[in-house]
Amino acid sequence: MLVAVRAKVTEGYTLSDSLGDYPHVFDELFRSMVAAGEKSGHLDSVLERLADYAENRQKMRSKLQQAMIYPVVLVVFAVGIVAFLLAAVVPKIVGQFVQMGQALPASTQFLLDASDFLQHWGISLLVGLLMLIYLVRWLLTKPDIRLRWDRRVISLPVIGKIARGLNTARFARTLSICTSSAIPILDGMRVAVDVMTNQFVKQQVLAAAENVREGSSLRKALEQTKLFPPMMLHMIASGEQSGELEGMLTRAADNQDNSFESTVNIALGIFTPALIALMAGMVLFIVMATLMPILEMNNLMSR
Repeated sequence: MLVAVRAKVTEGYTLSDSLGDYPHVFDELFRSMVAAGEKSGHLDSVLERLADYAENRQKMRSKLQQAMIYPVVLVVFAVGIVAFLLAAVVPKIVGQFVQMGQALPASTQFLLDASDFLQHWGISLLVGLLMLIYLVRWLLTKPDIRLRWDRRVISLPVIGKIARGLNTARFARTLSICTSSAIPILDGMRVAVDVMTNQFVKQQVLAAAENVREGSSLRKALEQTKLFPPMMLHMIASGEQSGELEGMLTRAADNQDNSFESTVNIALGIFTPALIALMAGMVLFIVMATLMPILEMNNLMSR
């Protein structure tokens, strides 16, 4: 790929045109900024900003992935432990009391029914779950369904705050890079929209861009979306009034990144202990329900 890009540049094509042959590798932001750098004669500084931007995004992605590793492993471990107890341990122990004709407590009978269900329908349940995941992913490729889904995600208490933080931070940082590269504000907003992941947020920001085109200030247009935090709007307004919009957008993006990281850490800090407590409660219930017939038999024998 790089050899092909170099060959086209050698033939006389611009770098931005050469990169346009690989849109899946070099996105709209990259190509637009390279084109702006070529026109302004400051391609070196533009490429440096793009490198910093890519490094920042990679750091945020790595932090999010690292934060999610422990909860995911914990969930898999919990499901595996419960499935093992229900499929292997419970039938062997409780099954002996069933063969003896002993009446089982309600909790033990429930556990035995769950074990039978898992043994007979466990594989079908797993296949059905995988098919459901595939169906949901396929449905989310439909624009109308994806828009409604993303709107619902934004309205959720914790997940919605995380999604808003991620998308607004990307918007502010991308727009900052665009303005520093002499890209007009409307073109910069269009490029910034392309790096956002939530379709509902994209729709609202595009409407804000239309308001800016009609003469509204950037702060007022973004405020009408009701998606951007007050601090970011205040910093954008200060940047517009002082003529330092680029710097204020960068500071707003940094502030939003910190807020996003803090929100994720708090959410995981609450979720992880809750998951551990839930797992412990489930294992305790299984153990107690398994031991109850044994305890009842001991009580009968001691009388």
